[in-house]
Amino acid sequence: MNRTPGILRRLALAIALAGVPGLLLAEQAAPSTRTDLIGVYQQALDNNADLAAARADYLARQEGVPQARAGLLPQLNGGASVSDIQTELDDPSVSFGRSGLLYQASLSQALFRADRWYQLQAAKAVSEQAALQLAAIEQNLILQSAQAYFAVLRAQDTLAATRAEEAALQRHFEQASARFEVGLSDRTELLEAQASHDTARANRIGAERDVDDAFQALATLTARDYSFVEGIRHSLPVAPPTPNDAKAWVDTAMHKNLELQASQFAVSGAEQTLRQRKAGHAPTLDLVARYERGDNDRLGYTNTDFASRVGEIRRIAGDVERQSIGLELNIPLYSGGLTGSQVRESYQRLTQSEHQRESLRRLVVQDTRNFHRAMNTDVAQVQARRQAIVSNQSAVEATELGYEVGTRNIVDVLDAQRQLYDSVRNYNNARYDYIIDHLRLKQASGTLSPADLHDLSRFLKPDYDPDRDFLPPLSARQDGQP
Repeated sequence: MNRTPGILRRLALAIALAGVPGLLLAEQAAPSTRTDLIGVYQQALDNNADLAAARADYLARQEGVPQARAGLLPQLNGGASVSDIQTELDDPSVSFGRSGLLYQASLSQALFRADRWYQLQAAKAVSEQAALQLAAIEQNLILQSAQAYFAVLRAQDTLAATRAEEAALQRHFEQASARFEVGLSDRTELLEAQASHDTARANRIGAERDVDDAFQALATLTARDYSFVEGIRHSLPVAPPTPNDAKAWVDTAMHKNLELQASQFAVSGAEQTLRQRKAGHAPTLDLVARYERGDNDRLGYTNTDFASRVGEIRRIAGDVERQSIGLELNIPLYSGGLTGSQVRESYQRLTQSEHQRESLRRLVVQDTRNFHRAMNTDVAQVQARRQAIVSNQSAVEATELGYEVGTRNIVDVLDAQRQLYDSVRNYNNARYDYIIDHLRLKQASGTLSPADLHDLSRFLKPDYDPDRDFLPPLSARQDGQP
């Protein structure tokens, strides 16, 4: 016998009673901002402070490449000097003086600088690492947007189920009061019904706060305040991952996981830095060209016979111009142990980055396998929880009937009601767990993209009302379609 219509009628009564406070609130405070999943993601892209900081960090780290390359390019310097030099010999009667303004220019080009070459390669690796880390942060924002969005829907559906439970328990409390007044039940039953109703009321107050907290988290992510988000239809397909093979997902993750790729460039950068430090022992060779020009005044004594102390004063004046070009070879011999210490430090940094890469690889494998299992579990959970709603509603009806004929007591009835609404909350939680675990699996495998949010948005319901739509369709006529 099909009991679905009766189930729907009884739940509809509880929903109607629970929905009254929410409807009144909606009339008193009109929604200020409405949004959907894509709108939340777009606002997060435009306004998220963490993403903006990550982009600034990425751009800053990109500057390491031109800075390292500069050491291999020509260096041009210019300057000027003013001098007044007095020179005295051992004989105080003989001295020389020099004064003048001198302009200088120098051009140098590194011919062999192994340390600078490896520094450039390390900077390129760090630049690639920064690009992948930014891409990973942008990809994670897709998941964050979905988590914040569906956290609101989860909280709203939980509140709606809690309101319906409170309404149902209030109805039982009123029935128990009426039965107590006419002597059909004792005070214990009345107190049991009152305690259950009071607990449901307290749970409803907590659920209302959870909704506010969820909206606040959404505002923190997007820098926008929302009062309405479109809900997800119960017709959303709940199917195992494709392919349903954990090894295939792990293989994809090993090649496409963005954090794992970034860790590989971190190792490459550490390797190049180690080579750079070791090159500190190598000689350097530069091509250097210099040019000097300026005026020069020289005054002094010139003596052919210092013993007779007879000479003549001569003044030499005129411009000075000097040009030179050559090679400069520098061979580092000892730097106080600095180079050796830097080599040892770089070796340990390389070891650190290799262990971090291995740790991340293991974590990616674990997460990929876990989320793959979670999705398959979620599929079974959604189906089982949905059927549990029907079973618990039948149990409620049977328990209430037994209470009326005296084979069950009020505690049995109240427990059956609580189990019914627990099954509704569990069903909705399983549904949202499935959505988030699906996105987490794709993120772990490196395939998560905005297209996944667009796929989900096709199942959004613009006129979603939690107090009406928290309940899954239990008949073919209620398929969640418009």
